[in-house]
Amino acid sequence: MKLTIVTHNVIKGDGQGRVNYEIAQEAIRRGHHVTLLASQVALELQQSEQVNWVPISVKQWPTELLRNIVFAFISTNWLQKHRSQLDVIKINGAITHASGDVNAVHFVHSSWLKFTSQKTQSKSTKTTQSRRFLYNFYQWLYTALNAHWEKQAFRRARVVVAVSSKVAEDLQAIGVPPQKIRVIVNGVDLQEFSPGNNSRSTWNLPTGVPLALFAGDIRISRKNLDTVLKALVQVPDLHLAVAGITEGSPYLKLAETLGLHGRVHFLGLRHDVPELMKAVDFLVFPSRYEPFGLVVIEAMASGLPVITAATTGAADLVTPESGIVIADSDDVEALAKAMMLLTSDRHHRQTMGQIARAIAQQHSWEQMARKYVDLLEELQP
Repeated sequence: MKLTIVTHNVIKGDGQGRVNYEIAQEAIRRGHHVTLLASQVALELQQSEQVNWVPISVKQWPTELLRNIVFAFISTNWLQKHRSQLDVIKINGAITHASGDVNAVHFVHSSWLKFTSQKTQSKSTKTTQSRRFLYNFYQWLYTALNAHWEKQAFRRARVVVAVSSKVAEDLQAIGVPPQKIRVIVNGVDLQEFSPGNNSRSTWNLPTGVPLALFAGDIRISRKNLDTVLKALVQVPDLHLAVAGITEGSPYLKLAETLGLHGRVHFLGLRHDVPELMKAVDFLVFPSRYEPFGLVVIEAMASGLPVITAATTGAADLVTPESGIVIADSDDVEALAKAMMLLTSDRHHRQTMGQIARAIAQQHSWEQMARKYVDLLEELQP
């Protein structure tokens, strides 16, 4: 089979990039030839005789929207010229305007656009509105355009793969026929993320106290750190480690305003999250909209119980024995109650963490990749 994958990155250190990296490796193991239309590709794939990398450089463009437009234009032209030489094309969302046999959906912009439009906007001062107007308009434009382009891309695909049942529901809501949808959940590296005990002193974190972890982009409201901080006020014995870029984040000031300065520890962007997870007691991640949420399954693989929300796709993996799923991501009281439960019972945390690890072991990257390549082989001429 001559397989072509169209994606920005095919590398391990990126969610969507890791998915495509594993698919490429599995295809190579089965003897297939893989063409990668991408901006960045892992060195080991570049060196494989079975891989043809078609580099698409877009880093010189100033915004993600422009980079995506240019990437789509270049990849579309290439695919139109070479389509007769290819057996199966796998694309991701609206990354190209050419038709793909399989479209893997990691985010449904229509759903996020609908969600944000339904939420009552918080009041802000005229100065703040003025300062953030262009940024907010750009975010809206980016989401709206992608929502439009995605619908077209999904119609052109023979099969649309959803990374969770939540994404499958979102796809049906925008008109994708159920019979066209397959669900293949993302995987986890069971060696990189595994149970263990690390000294908190590495991160200057307090010892002898219950410690939760929040990891994600804390510059945006979607990840929902604000609700976590408000709930933390009601759980006085709990400390919180926050991994995420602090520059431009409003939550450092919010934590101070809420009187949490001594209990919230902002660690900045971390590249050692697998090790950090060995130093905390549980993960709290009630994202307002998350098609999957790799951090959830990574925490489970690390033997941590998880608190998340039904709006997170990976919540499907969280059973009552391995974590807590709150119905409403913005329910401060429900989140505080869940955090209090895990804070107060160490034995319960440990038992839940063991079950969480067992669940994660059923979802390795290799298992995920086999399901994808099985599907791609079904579609080859």
